[in-house]
Amino acid sequence: MPIKVQSELPAKEILERENIFVMDENLAVHQNIRPIHIVILNLMPLKEETELQLLRSLSNTPLQVEVTFVKVSSHEAKNTSISHLNKFYVEFSDICSQRFDGMIITGAPVEMMEFEEVDYWTELTEIMEWTNMHVTSTIYLCWAAQAGLYYHYGLPKRLLEKKMFGLFWHRVRNRKIPLVRGFDDMFLAPHSRHTEVPIEEIRKVKEITILADSDEAGLFLAMADDGRRIFIMGHPEYDRVTLDGEYHRDLGKNLPIEIPKNYYKNDDPSIRPLLMWRSHANNLYTNWLNYYVYQATPYDLKGTPDFDYVYSQLNQWSPGRSMSNLPDDYNFII
Repeated sequence: MPIKVQSELPAKEILERENIFVMDENLAVHQNIRPIHIVILNLMPLKEETELQLLRSLSNTPLQVEVTFVKVSSHEAKNTSISHLNKFYVEFSDICSQRFDGMIITGAPVEMMEFEEVDYWTELTEIMEWTNMHVTSTIYLCWAAQAGLYYHYGLPKRLLEKKMFGLFWHRVRNRKIPLVRGFDDMFLAPHSRHTEVPIEEIRKVKEITILADSDEAGLFLAMADDGRRIFIMGHPEYDRVTLDGEYHRDLGKNLPIEIPKNYYKNDDPSIRPLLMWRSHANNLYTNWLNYYVYQATPYDLKGTPDFDYVYSQLNQWSPGRSMSNLPDDYNFII
């Protein structure tokens, strides 16, 4: 099934050229099917690039996925046109009364700042708190993962001696968890960051389950609250040339930067990099949508008289637990 987006979103044409089934609103209304509603808080400066990467990642599923893009109102974007933001984005105040099946909060290039120094930190904490009762499962990506671990569990980040940059090998730690179903024992994933939350500190938090880590890069994937919160420290959504673009950008600014690890053949930046992480990235997002969004959310409940009651019960439920406390006359896809 397709990704459902606004008809004129620029990423739509690119995705269609890649043979990814993208459905606009006009066609979607003719399908008698409940889409999965995903909200994406896009904090990255190059928002159109991030839109495309995330839509690719969400497309490998039999579900119809309807995406809403959100921007923060407490920060003025400087690298994306105002017309694009006004046309394809809403503010948090526009959707704060709604409930969503899933949410993705992206990274942001503010990791060198203390969390409280970020101009939209107060708004972000409001959104993170809002997810507790309004979103079935939330993915926190890279800097957002560090922000989520800090806000929800009080875990501070620390500055690395040098940028964690390139592709790193990771090991699956808990194969019984559906989020890593289908993963190989070892897999590559991109990282691009100057800070980290020490994995030894994360291990001390009993509510958090570490699912994949790296001897070099530390935490890659963890979850808490039976998948209600998922923390991804890297960038599985990156496309083939994203690290290449970051490398040449930093070189152009005379910033200290090493060649991204395990990325170019023979460490030669003139050689087109091989794409060696896409299958696991797609698997990760597909597992998330299936096991922690679709199978954990009422199929067609919103708008029914007992919605608030059932939703309150759903917040206490997780995959594998009994659903005997939920009304018998609702259709759940488990």
